[in-house]
Amino acid sequence: MTNQQGMWIIGYGSLIFKPPPHVAFKVTGYLTGFVRRFWQSSIDHRGTPDFPGRVVTLVSLADLQTHARFHDALDTYELKDDNNDAEIVDVPRKIHELVEDDLKVYGVAYYISPEHVDEVKAYLDVREQNGYTEHKVPFRILDIEENEVSEKVVEDIPRDAEGKRYIESMIYIGTIENVAFVGPESLEDTAAVIRKSVGPSGKNSEYLINLTEAIKHFGIRDYYLEDLLQLL
Repeated sequence: MTNQQGMWIIGYGSLIFKPPPHVAFKVTGYLTGFVRRFWQSSIDHRGTPDFPGRVVTLVSLADLQTHARFHDALDTYELKDDNNDAEIVDVPRKIHELVEDDLKVYGVAYYISPEHVDEVKAYLDVREQNGYTEHKVPFRILDIEENEVSEKVVEDIPRDAEGKRYIESMIYIGTIENVAFVGPESLEDTAAVIRKSVGPSGKNSEYLINLTEAIKHFGIRDYYLEDLLQLL
């Protein structure tokens, strides 16, 4: 969302642990109706054209429910029961039974002040290549970083019917139609690629480690990321 107040950028992958330049402040929160998966190949950051790595993208519930390449028993880690330190047990739900609020992807949103919008947008258009396209999605806010800028901007953030603050703004997604989309893929196959891949931005394994740790700092458990990390 670009206007006289600046621009919001939603991050669910590497943007969480490697923010863009000129961030005035950030908020943490979540998207609904998506799953985060390492189903996007990477030839320019965490892999090469000869050996593509894996980076995360979002897959919508609508795609999961309507496209033949996904099956009804697709693992929905976001619905696992969390009994503190007890064993994690999968919730017995099928994809066709789910509604958007059943699926939540936690991440961040960065606010860019007006004077830096053009520079940051150009930076992101280069960084988010290799199959990613720009979209707008609602992002529910859980926590706001407090500083002089946020105190002024937060006043204009709307609330939904439940009174929760939200923004609807820019996000880069590698949709299932893009040529770099490789999913659905088993955890074992994904981990095998991540273990070996290296690209201009570093080891593919570092991406997974950094993302998993960043999500934990939110006080959130992402079982898909944690299970994938264990396989490394």
